[in-house]
Amino acid sequence: MIRSARRDRRMLQVTGAGVAALLALSACSSSGSDSGEEPGSSAAAGGSDRLSGTVNVFAAASLTESFTELGEEFERQHPGTKVVLNFGGSDSLAAGITSGAPADVFASASPKTMKVVTDAGDAEGTPATFVRNRLEIATLPGNPDGISSLKDLTGDDLKVVLCDQAVPCGVAAEKALTAAGLELTPVSYEEDVKSALNKVVLKEADAAVVYRTDVRAAGDKVEGVEFPESAEAVNDYPITLLKDAPNAEVGQAFIELVRSAGGQKVLTEAGFTAP
Repeated sequence: MIRSARRDRRMLQVTGAGVAALLALSACSSSGSDSGEEPGSSAAAGGSDRLSGTVNVFAAASLTESFTELGEEFERQHPGTKVVLNFGGSDSLAAGITSGAPADVFASASPKTMKVVTDAGDAEGTPATFVRNRLEIATLPGNPDGISSLKDLTGDDLKVVLCDQAVPCGVAAEKALTAAGLELTPVSYEEDVKSALNKVVLKEADAAVVYRTDVRAAGDKVEGVEFPESAEAVNDYPITLLKDAPNAEVGQAFIELVRSAGGQKVLTEAGFTAP
């Protein structure tokens, strides 16, 4: 009875935090390891006549560019489908899911935030790690402050921002700082990695500790600085179909694209690494 009520509530509730994108996707194998097809190939289009309807994907903010690209391909290959992408801090997304937000798929930036969903009994099966990510320092274009290490961020004359300590990029930054034996008091903690990066893009901060994928996505708006302690704070990204998903079939198909050879190519080109 409780699960049924939750399903009814999910079908009726509309979330306002999402960024809508149209997606169409191939019916690939769940691991994608046996498929060499690129998104958009004729083989990837198989089964497009049987997939339809809207699917809601909740995904970590750092997946914005790559999931949007995959989503557009998904819809192109499967006319009649629509995927609504909701990007944000993984902790907020997990809280929304466990509160009954209508979602089919959850892609988190850490196993810890995924565990919130699995512990609540809201995951269908066992989540699978599909990529990994690591940190970089984002500086102003040209790196005018000459930042070359985490230690450089501790100077009193720099305005540095970090992700909130409740979200995966904030947890990773804290691990890296601990590995370096450093303490850093930022001028602000931001709700997700995109918000932290944006402080530098808008020149409201001199530097931010973010994912290298976000540095790459920002192009010439920032400059990235690698640091060795990032190896101590690599984040695994798990993905899962959600229990009582309103459109489980399309949700599962989206997961299969993400894990396919073509999906992995999109993700690695964005700066992620294979699990």
